[in-house]
Amino acid sequence: MSRDDLPPEAGDGTLPEATDADRFTNARAIRSTALFEDYTELIADLTEEFGEARITDIARRLGVTHPTANKAVLRLKREGLVISRPYRGVFLTEAGAAMARQVKARHRLVVRLLIAVGVPPEAAEMDAEGIEHYVSETTLKAFETYLDGRQ
Repeated sequence: MSRDDLPPEAGDGTLPEATDADRFTNARAIRSTALFEDYTELIADLTEEFGEARITDIARRLGVTHPTANKAVLRLKREGLVISRPYRGVFLTEAGAAMARQVKARHRLVVRLLIAVGVPPEAAEMDAEGIEHYVSETTLKAFETYLDGRQ
């Protein structure tokens, strides 16, 4: 019996290589999307708090340099997720606002699940920041079903 003949079992490393390739390709795509999601989520927060999101504030809150934040915002502009106005800050487009809403909803759901399984709230917030980008819609629905069943 070859390795390819083995039935795939969750987490045991015996998934067929094509499946591995798909998983790694998907993970790379998600990493690039995660940048957009983090920035749109922060821009939404800053806009709600201050009426606009300035590059300086974005850089400070994300812990990156001003040029790094500026470069990321230029990418967001090219993707149609933000606009900027002269002598003002950065603002989300409809597409950017929709992305921010979706990310915030995923974040809240992941935090709720982590707290439900005993993770302290502070750690749940920190961990959700990474997990939220890698969770599929199928898994999110399962999280929601699990949490709804606990009430």
